Amino acid sequence: RVQLVPSGGGSVPSGGSTTLSCEISGQFYRNDHFCVAWFRQLPGNKREGLAAIWMRGQSTTYADSVKGRFTIAQDSATYTTYLQMNSLKPEDTATYYCAAELRSWLPLSQYEYMSWGPGIQVRH
Repeated sequence: RVQLVPSGGGSVPSGGSTTLSCEISGQFYRNDHFCVAWFRQLPGNKREGLAAIWMRGQSTTYADSVKGRFTIAQDSATYTTYLQMNSLKPEDTATYYCAAELRSWLPLSQYEYMSWGPGIQVRH
């Protein structure tokens, strides 16, 4: 079983930056096919996939809505994934989630991830 503990978020001024962290533990994180992704959700909407990364690699993928503003990174020594968010806009206000799964590709669909951390708020 995988546990994900996110941190960060809060209120961020217009055009500002913030970094979300997701600490991961469990029995799958040492697998080369273990990927971690960040999602966000507004009330009544499905979760939007933002970015994904291999926990033991450097390949990444991004949604067009955040490409160039958000950066996903990982620290395989501490099993922590980060989402650096720059040039924040009002539409970035949402509840953010990190998720993890064993996959041979980097999906951004919420339906590909079975392990989720609790949501954290980012408010513009």
